[in-house]
Amino acid sequence: MAGAVAWRATPANDEDFVELRHFRYFVTLAQTLHFGRAAQALDIAAPTLTVQIQDIERDLGVQLFVRSRRDVRLTPAGEMFLLEARQVLAQAERAVLAGQRAGRGETGRVEIGYAGSAVFSGVLQSQLATFRQAWPGVIVTAREVPQGELPMMLVENRIDIALLRMPMNLHTRHRAHVLFRDSFCVALPAGHALAAPPGAVDADALENERFIVPEQPLGTYEVARRGGFTPVGTTTPGSLVAVLSQVALGEGVAIVPDVLVGATAIPGVVFKPLAGPPIHSEISAVFRSFEPSLAVSRLIAQITQTPAVTSYALFDRAE
Repeated sequence: MAGAVAWRATPANDEDFVELRHFRYFVTLAQTLHFGRAAQALDIAAPTLTVQIQDIERDLGVQLFVRSRRDVRLTPAGEMFLLEARQVLAQAERAVLAGQRAGRGETGRVEIGYAGSAVFSGVLQSQLATFRQAWPGVIVTAREVPQGELPMMLVENRIDIALLRMPMNLHTRHRAHVLFRDSFCVALPAGHALAAPPGAVDADALENERFIVPEQPLGTYEVARRGGFTPVGTTTPGSLVAVLSQVALGEGVAIVPDVLVGATAIPGVVFKPLAGPPIHSEISAVFRSFEPSLAVSRLIAQITQTPAVTSYALFDRAE
């Protein structure tokens, strides 16, 4: 800490300034009002302390202490300087502690971007709760972002970690860890002809439907492939809530993750299982392969040590 400029004494002379160690010398003497005891506390010789105090007074151009054979007293200027000097030392100590904590990853900031599925699955809430309990000094902010924008936001360092639904084209400098696995189902308007009958919905029964496509279109394309048709009249409104809202309004059907079954309560939407082998999907955390921030690295370490959760829809796929 010695050598850090803390108080500029005379702007006309760049060599004249009070260093941080001078503040420490002054405050110690002001507290003891005894050169011998102050020098002992500072682990320096008493004559050295005398010279240092004289240097401070010369640089400031004021007398800080009244010295006599019997005692040492602060002058009015010394009393005012003591108030400021204590604040300088306290601020310096806070700066050191802040730097040390940041260096240990105890403080810092983590920016997370996520697709809506991460919240519906509960994996984002779980990760943040665990991390905040372990590292309360780290500021973590999370915001929902259109899934297609997340990889580029990582490339441009606008976020540190992305939670999105795979598959997704990723940069070679990024890697992913699966946190959640589920499958796709079909969301139908409550009055749809396929909503009432029990059992799973065959892919070919959806051939003439208008599809509302979520950000991850994998399920829609696979249903169309199995049914031997090309989806027609498709719209992509954005988030899963927006997709289900369109379904509830009777604008079409949607192939959505079955994690939404029981997780959403939008009137007018009926979820049905799809016939045939499940169409699997995954929610992954994506992050930089080489992360310079220790705070971010700590969250990545937590994520990579978390095994993937597999969801089970609230309906029986064997129907």
